[in-house]
Amino acid sequence: MFDFIADLTDSLVRNLATPGLLTQIGIILLCSGLGWLCARTLRGIFAVDGLTPPAVQIGLRSFSQVLTPLLALFFLVLAKLVAAKWHQPISLLRLAIPLLASLGLMRFVFYVLRRVFVGDHGVSTFLLFSEKIFGALIWGGVLLYVTGLWPDLVDYLASTILPIGRHQVSLLSIFQALMSVLVTLIIALWAGATLEQRLMKLNTMHSSLRTVVARMGRALLVLVAVLLSLSLVGIDLTVLSVFGGALGVALGLGLQKIASSYVSGFVILLERSLSIGDMVGVGVYYGKVTQINSRFTVLEGLDGIESIVPNDVFMSNAVQNYSLNNRILRLSTQLTVVYQDNIEQVLTTLEEAVSVVERVTHDILPQAILLKIGASGLELEVGFWILDPENGRLNVLSDVNRAIWRALQVNNIKVAQTRTDLRIVAEDSPGADSQQAAQIDIQGILPNSKNVL
Repeated sequence: MFDFIADLTDSLVRNLATPGLLTQIGIILLCSGLGWLCARTLRGIFAVDGLTPPAVQIGLRSFSQVLTPLLALFFLVLAKLVAAKWHQPISLLRLAIPLLASLGLMRFVFYVLRRVFVGDHGVSTFLLFSEKIFGALIWGGVLLYVTGLWPDLVDYLASTILPIGRHQVSLLSIFQALMSVLVTLIIALWAGATLEQRLMKLNTMHSSLRTVVARMGRALLVLVAVLLSLSLVGIDLTVLSVFGGALGVALGLGLQKIASSYVSGFVILLERSLSIGDMVGVGVYYGKVTQINSRFTVLEGLDGIESIVPNDVFMSNAVQNYSLNNRILRLSTQLTVVYQDNIEQVLTTLEEAVSVVERVTHDILPQAILLKIGASGLELEVGFWILDPENGRLNVLSDVNRAIWRALQVNNIKVAQTRTDLRIVAEDSPGADSQQAAQIDIQGILPNSKNVL
């Protein structure tokens, strides 16, 4: 180890006296500066604003970090070709090229990983850890290449044979197979994420259709990547028939609900019965559709609670969609007023009071109707329409009831009171000439009615 460090030190001292060393250092600095300047110009063109989704912001920032080493590498390769043509020293340039290439490769891989795996919640700890591991492997490989130990490592991996069944496989073949599978899968996922991003920007397609095409495209790309990687490794694709049979048995035994949810998700998207932003109710769940995933749908209730509902629930139950054809929703409130002559004036007063509430639409005017001439008074109903059911129903009902109460007070309209008279008649007592009766007035549930027992 100490001999290696001593040899490296002697080599560096000798290289310092090499003619053209300062010129090569200047070329490297110049190429790095040009790469940084061009990257800064491109960052200004593709600037990130506040309207860009968080996942796209992270991807653009990661890609902007790739530009500097890639552009510097481009200028450095051109400088090396020109220097070699003019028979100038290029030993230091040859050393700087793999360093910049490794830096650009690392940042490009980080960009791809963040485009694929980063959601709106930011970068996960596992992804950051994976980036650090990958960076350490790249720099380790560069160190082996610079020190000349890379060929020795390759020869060692190629000579190490592992018996796998009836076959003999070297460690080098195993690493190459793993890398080919990993690279093809990452490229497929990256292409799928890019396809999904492009499709989501198409306003000419329905949102559900865009989601279906994006997810089917991603699944197809992953399938092609898996088949291609298996072919590159040398695995016979006929073994997939065994895997398909095992998968069918698993679906038949324990994965029926999961498979049903996945199939239901695609059916929902193809039928367009649900869309992002719809207000729906299914079973005990009611809320706004915020996500339609392959297995489940997320409903955000008016209380802020998000419910994760499996897609097969939407297929096996009746769904109330308040936004399928239009977003207009009718609400109503009821009240009972005392008997009076001018009932038409009362109905008009109620309609005018409700029409001034902020969320009540004027496209369809409120309507007050006489439901029933009851024993305790006139039973009325006031119906009105709103255009934003996602903002809640109880709050607008409260505003309407308060407006009605104020109108009743201003116009001296009385609400029927609730009263029940209960009379208990006692039988004649022995020796008494008269009959004694007791009357008890109880505040009950039947307004202004009198029951005699």
